[in-house]
Amino acid sequence: MRIKFLLVALVISAIGFAQSVNDYKAVIVPLKYDFLKTENQYRMATTSKANLIKAGFQAFYANEELSPEFADRCQLLYMDVKKDNGFLITKLFVEFKDCYGKVIYTSEIGKSKEKDYEAAYRESLNLAFMSINDLHYKYSGKTISTNTRAVVTAAPVTVAATVTPATPVADVSDPNLLYAQPTENGYQLIDKTPKVVMKLLKTSRPDSFIAIKDGIQGSLNAKDNQWFFEYYQNDKLISEKVSVKF
Repeated sequence: MRIKFLLVALVISAIGFAQSVNDYKAVIVPLKYDFLKTENQYRMATTSKANLIKAGFQAFYANEELSPEFADRCQLLYMDVKKDNGFLITKLFVEFKDCYGKVIYTSEIGKSKEKDYEAAYRESLNLAFMSINDLHYKYSGKTISTNTRAVVTAAPVTVAATVTPATPVADVSDPNLLYAQPTENGYQLIDKTPKVVMKLLKTSRPDSFIAIKDGIQGSLNAKDNQWFFEYYQNDKLISEKVSVKF
């Protein structure tokens, strides 16, 4: 009986901390989605940003320089567009994720029977945004607490691995600073161009990732308040300092 009570209390607590899109200041739009070959192909990034603004959001491309008002990346949502399988029909839907890669909202699926890729993708995306428009987004002004999130994710054993990684303080003046964008299995690190420099895969430790850079697989580890990309070359351990802002 006591266990049952604790489980109910935990569920109620989790619901109390649930986030909505209204708790986020703006949305970051990637220049390329996984099902596309090049950046802004078929003007999908442009169409995404235009739809977000139409829906009432502040929106920025992933390579835009943001004002200090948006310095806290956990106050932002990260948009992604997914392609669903369909025979002779194009299906797209939109996901909004937080800075930890947790899905905050998933749109309805937009469908198109157009044969031309550009027309099909544009129509599908616009239709997917109809459900986002129905959210009637308005920023609540709520401050999202990192500490609060840690309590929610750490309590249930099954989601303990989703605790935010230990993040050494990034030197924003470093010209080689990389920015972490959440992916399904970890992060991708991009530079200012933007170009994907490194891919990170989550491990059981929040301060260590499997890292892939230029075809070389190693690990990214937090040590002495810094990140290091470590790998073997000719049986010798190589350690490279990497400046990352999560």
